[in-house]
Amino acid sequence: MNAAELRRCEDAGVRDWNGPVADLEHAAHEAHLRYAVVDLGRVHDRSALFRELDRALALLPHFGHNFDALADVLEDRDWLGKRGIVIVLAHASGWRAEHPSEWATLEGILAEAADFWCERLVPFWVFVA
Repeated sequence: MNAAELRRCEDAGVRDWNGPVADLEHAAHEAHLRYAVVDLGRVHDRSALFRELDRALALLPHFGHNFDALADVLEDRDWLGKRGIVIVLAHASGWRAEHPSEWATLEGILAEAADFWCERLVPFWVFVA
């Protein structure tokens, strides 16, 4: 993945990533996008998931620590601004396997946010590492 590819919001969304996350960080910096790592290795339940998302993404103070609130805040320009973002869900395989229903919900919310931002020409990338 390179900076030019990250600038194309039409291709953005939730993607699996098998390479070094440092490559994503470098490309995000070159593309002038925000970069955040959500460490799912720290997450063992739903409340920890929302705490980690809040910590890593610096969500707005009114974030209600539930999936509906997450969907709302991810589509808030006050949170994202105009630059776009690259989010890495690090150490995702364990949490994904242990919480398949919550994973599906999270993945759906992130994919919807990517579509929302693409309509506004703002790249919103999520890489599952």
